[in-house]
Amino acid sequence: MAMQASQIEALIRQEFPDAEIEIEDLAGDGDHYKAVIVAEAFRGKSRVQQHQMVYAALQGKMGGELHALALHTKTPA
Repeated sequence: MAMQASQIEALIRQEFPDAEIEIEDLAGDGDHYKAVIVAEAFRGKSRVQQHQMVYAALQGKMGGELHALALHTKTPA
């Protein structure tokens, strides 16, 4: 079962309440998304650590309800 963009954003927002989050459905099928997340919590973390933080926020949905997610994480300017 596919996830809605709003569900993905809600899960991420629980972990990063002050983040700027943009979710884009890449294929229009509810299975392939791109997420751009700008969060102070990423400061000092490697890209791998940042992505691990986001995957943790998704509470195990990756690979199940959420098939593909292209992540772009960064800290505020």
